[in-house]
Amino acid sequence: MDKSIYLRMRQRVQVLQHQKVTIGDVAQIVASDENERLVKGYIIHEVTPEDKHLIVIDVMRVFGTIQRKNLGVDIQTVGPAQTILEIQMKQKTMAPVYFVLVWLLLFTGSALAIMNFHEDVSMQLVHQKIYYMITGHFKEQPLLLQVPYSFGLGLGMILFFNHIFRKRLNEEPSPLEVEMFNYQQDLDQYVIVHENKETEKKINGN
Repeated sequence: MDKSIYLRMRQRVQVLQHQKVTIGDVAQIVASDENERLVKGYIIHEVTPEDKHLIVIDVMRVFGTIQRKNLGVDIQTVGPAQTILEIQMKQKTMAPVYFVLVWLLLFTGSALAIMNFHEDVSMQLVHQKIYYMITGHFKEQPLLLQVPYSFGLGLGMILFFNHIFRKRLNEEPSPLEVEMFNYQQDLDQYVIVHENKETEKKINGN
């Protein structure tokens, strides 16, 4: 029987309180049918209330669990060496209120930012000059330019974020999504490094 087992740790896995996390939850496994079935069922961690919001499962911990139950198994790994377990908290009853408050805060802040920008660059004066150049008449409120400009500003924001509510305009990620992805990658890397330092301190302390 082939004793080789190939593992690929998942990047991030969402778990629940008191959940018994198995190796199959934190890693993709390629092995013989019997070994794959056995290894997937091995419990690697049990979530307790004492755990923090994020838990790092190192591949060496997976190795140890498999080796203790399958002596002589050849384990090969590809990809990342850690998996981050994200504990899902219970939905708070005040979540809709928080959503409305955050939405109002972002809406007001964005509106003020746009208005301050237009005031800094004297956008109204620019529209007045453009209107004068085109028509030869001065108008304090050139709505013929301001109204289309306002609609164009909103359309540009939709195209930039590549979303209309929850509907994506195309498959290409928006710049905001790319930045959020990079931020999540950096955050995961920080959590992994910080957790490894904490683990080393505990080992050295003991």
